[in-house]
Amino acid sequence: MNKTKLSPIVAGTMNWGIWDKNLTATEMAHMIHLCAEQGITTFDHADIYGSYTTEATFGEGFLQSRIPREKIQLVTKCGIQHISPNRDNKIKHYNYDRDYIVWSVEQSLKHLNTDYVDVLLLHRPSPLMQADEIAEAVERLQSEGKIIDFGLSNFTASQTELIRQKTSVSYNQIQFSATHFEPMLDGSLDYMQIHQIRPMSWNPLGTVFREDNGQTRRLKQLFATLVDKYHYGADTLLLAWVMQHPAGVIPVAGTVNVARIRALMAASELKLEREDWFAIWAESMGTDVP
Repeated sequence: MNKTKLSPIVAGTMNWGIWDKNLTATEMAHMIHLCAEQGITTFDHADIYGSYTTEATFGEGFLQSRIPREKIQLVTKCGIQHISPNRDNKIKHYNYDRDYIVWSVEQSLKHLNTDYVDVLLLHRPSPLMQADEIAEAVERLQSEGKIIDFGLSNFTASQTELIRQKTSVSYNQIQFSATHFEPMLDGSLDYMQIHQIRPMSWNPLGTVFREDNGQTRRLKQLFATLVDKYHYGADTLLLAWVMQHPAGVIPVAGTVNVARIRALMAASELKLEREDWFAIWAESMGTDVP
């Protein structure tokens, strides 16, 4: 059972730092305020973002924002060993040793200028991960008050079950969107509903605005009609489609576009008509539903 209450939509920070937008701490403080004013109070991180630098810049911005810690929720991830001048890694790999998980969380706390993170996620599954060691790390971090909830990211149902046999799993952040709908067919979202694991969705807008192919052209043609019907933009409709799944998916939206941020929360109140929801799926597949 989740101890944390996240906002209906989560702000993804992967592109806030040097990997893309290169926001300063002051600009991040402004973004934190802008998101919070729209009801987006949860911020999604990973230690590797910005080649291990984005958490620290965000942490400075958080201090500048002067927003009370209890008014926001922080999610972070660990485990990926990224090739970076900031780490002595010769090849990309994963590390879920007990001591490493604890050390990584302590580094994130320092960088984020906080005493705890609301949710810790293991970033990607490793063939070498040992569920007992992971459970020991999680239990230690929870007993010390350094993390509240624990979850996974990009784990299959069987990989999740391996970890869940040893410690409680509250979240799993997966790729899910109108253009990447496999999790609702391969049992992933079914499994999470059965075990009360809350899904988060990275890249919830899919490839509609980033690629030009048959799938995205069909969807754009449909959205030309749906936008007029619902009086919301295609981005809001795409999030509403994701959020309408009964698993209770929480989208992680990485935009820093002010107008888009203001429109995002509308998706949490918007309910698509059933036939429109299925029409989006059908156009994505390029065929009638099975």
